[in-house]
Amino acid sequence: MLFLRPGNFLAIIAGLFLACVCAPPPPAMAVEESEQPSDVFRVGYAEQDITPPAGLPMWGYGARHALTATGAITPLVARVVVIHAGSDKVAIMGLDLGRGPTAAMMEQIRSAIREQADIGHVLISGSHTHHGPVIELTDREGFGKGTFDKAVDYNQKLPGLLVDAILAADRAAQPARMGVSGRSDLELNRNRHTKRSPPARDPMLAVMRFDDQQGEPIAVVTNFAAHPVMTDPKILQYSADYPGFLANKVKADLGCGCVFMQGASGDMSVNPPGEYRDPEAFGDVLAGYVAELAGQTETKRPESPSVSGRVDQFQFRSRIDFNDPLVRLQYSAAFFPELISNAAREFGDGIPAELNTVVLNGTVALVGGSGEFFCNHANRLKQRAYLDHTLFFGYCNGHSLYFPTIEAVSEGGYGADVPVSPVEVGAGERMMNRALLNIYVLQGKIAASGPVDSAACE
Repeated sequence: MLFLRPGNFLAIIAGLFLACVCAPPPPAMAVEESEQPSDVFRVGYAEQDITPPAGLPMWGYGARHALTATGAITPLVARVVVIHAGSDKVAIMGLDLGRGPTAAMMEQIRSAIREQADIGHVLISGSHTHHGPVIELTDREGFGKGTFDKAVDYNQKLPGLLVDAILAADRAAQPARMGVSGRSDLELNRNRHTKRSPPARDPMLAVMRFDDQQGEPIAVVTNFAAHPVMTDPKILQYSADYPGFLANKVKADLGCGCVFMQGASGDMSVNPPGEYRDPEAFGDVLAGYVAELAGQTETKRPESPSVSGRVDQFQFRSRIDFNDPLVRLQYSAAFFPELISNAAREFGDGIPAELNTVVLNGTVALVGGSGEFFCNHANRLKQRAYLDHTLFFGYCNGHSLYFPTIEAVSEGGYGADVPVSPVEVGAGERMMNRALLNIYVLQGKIAASGPVDSAACE
């Protein structure tokens, strides 16, 4: 739910240097020293506590209005893998927050990791827990300053914490092997929106496993779609909900890091089996499937390590005029004024949205959208991509509210109606068309420019 809410000269130089070395390197250094940028594959993992202090407004339920958190049930954590593949790098980060970082935060993060570690691609997704802090409040009167100074201070520090974690994972990178597996036979989520039968659903649980050269796990990245709303809304305490318990259980069982990346869960709720109806129990159940899938995943060094990616920025028409004082007054009553002031500034000229497309090793597509995408967006993208594996990350690098499918809008209901989905009808389909085109362009199967580029996506 929610209103709250890119010829490497180094390769040439390295090759000339190695050609001039008379003696071979010591055995212990043979693998690292022999690697050229074209065949580098390294992975590192890190995590960072990002639990705010008590006293911040909580993100996720309008009925709370501006009520503030009294503490934490569980810590909130940022978990990240950084992958060195060929001559580029990508960071994949999951947050125990309701949404991805704001546009201003993303600008800071991208600049820092590019400058300090030459990381060219980053995908940061909120788990969508409804027991995280509001991160939209800013240092301006009427936008947070003076009323929610603790929140403003936390929001100013958050990008630095995320940068620290990404840089730590980059420093920890070691020669690695990789495998990807998925299964779609589980019934652990359900469609909470449609009345049509059969209801659309994305049942896929995916695991990216990264091992060291001895076959011991470094980290797993898991991708699953379901709203983390299992913690009682009346509890005014931070909680990572089921994704946090999942990550901790996988870490305990496998002895490695676990990054949870939420999927296209705009219309997906959890479907807990039997008695597993609290966040810890459900997280443990899901973690068992993740561990089982990871155990069945064969890892190997990629034949042609590479990272290629593209970031697309969209500006869609809005079905709501956020510049209308009456509209702002109504939203302020439903939530609280400072939050709506920041939202109106962001959405006053339309709905901005970000799409990230990354192709890893030529065989795995990672697509991130800055909002709550309905599951059929991800389903159709996966069907059309013709790749071994396509993973979709929601709430990624921002939050632009709901992106229902066209047919979901025709059906109406929460998540598809204007108040929480102001973006123009068909916006999600346009973004998925762009992602699909990006995948084929990044693979070299379609030219980067031409009539198909503009006709298919704009």
